[in-house]
Amino acid sequence: MRLHFIALVGIMAIAIIGCEKPLQPHEGYVQVTGGKIWYKVIGNGPGKPLMVMHGGPGGRSCGSIEAYQALANDRPIIFFDQLESGMSDHPNDTSLWKVPYFVEQVEALRKELNLKSFHLLGSSWGGSIAVEYMVTKNTDAITSVIFAGPLIGTPQWMKDSKVLISRLSQPVQDTINKYEALGDYTSPAYKAATDTFNITFGSRKKGPRTPAPDCEGVPGSNRAIYNYMWGPTEFNATGTLRDFDRVADLPTITKPTLFIGGEYDEVLPETLYYYQTLVPDSKVAIVPNAGHAKTRDNPEDYMRSLREFLVEVESR
Repeated sequence: MRLHFIALVGIMAIAIIGCEKPLQPHEGYVQVTGGKIWYKVIGNGPGKPLMVMHGGPGGRSCGSIEAYQALANDRPIIFFDQLESGMSDHPNDTSLWKVPYFVEQVEALRKELNLKSFHLLGSSWGGSIAVEYMVTKNTDAITSVIFAGPLIGTPQWMKDSKVLISRLSQPVQDTINKYEALGDYTSPAYKAATDTFNITFGSRKKGPRTPAPDCEGVPGSNRAIYNYMWGPTEFNATGTLRDFDRVADLPTITKPTLFIGGEYDEVLPETLYYYQTLVPDSKVAIVPNAGHAKTRDNPEDYMRSLREFLVEVESR
């Protein structure tokens, strides 16, 4: 009986040690190469944590936190501002503006929060970080990966952009093409044409934008890193990401995968379906009446698609 009791205690101890401590809502900072990154956890539901990576480069998390509250009863949601963005440090060091350093930030946060099993979501440029993580890091802790309007490869993004520009009025197309050829990205006419593109395919929500409550006191988008890594507009890659391309590596992803985009997204729905053919265990969801900014244009349908995917993966 005594030996049985000791054995039982030993088994219980191993089980307790092996358990992942549930995440609780909080925020903090994590040291990475070049400075500290800010993170925030909301929700404490029973599901596995979801880590959300914002777009940019140079974007910020605060604008989408309110929308993700819809999933907070299901699971912890983890946000973080990449180095040079939002509440994180801004060292203004171009030597750090390289994809591997952003992947390192994901891994540093995973270790800080002791995540043994979690879902990874990359939105827009965040999708570049997500795909780079999936093809260069140990993914044992990844339960699933979600690419939301993702930049998987710049060449494909540019192809999609040309299609989208062709759907604008002829005068707008002519203006864009004229100033692109001249390399003049500061002309008022070019900026106006760019605004038309952004209103059509970025965020389609009309009227003045209500400031996100979580963004109060948070630095705005970092145009310096955006211009350096990407370029002057959403549809013109002239920066260091112009040759970024992981499309050919998509077949190496073995985790359940969701490609999700807006009906009028900067990433064409047919591109997402093409990506799906390259990843064995993958699905596509298209959010109706939404552009690239899905959490702003149609958060209800966007979150519904995410919830359905996450629940289906965890039920396996």
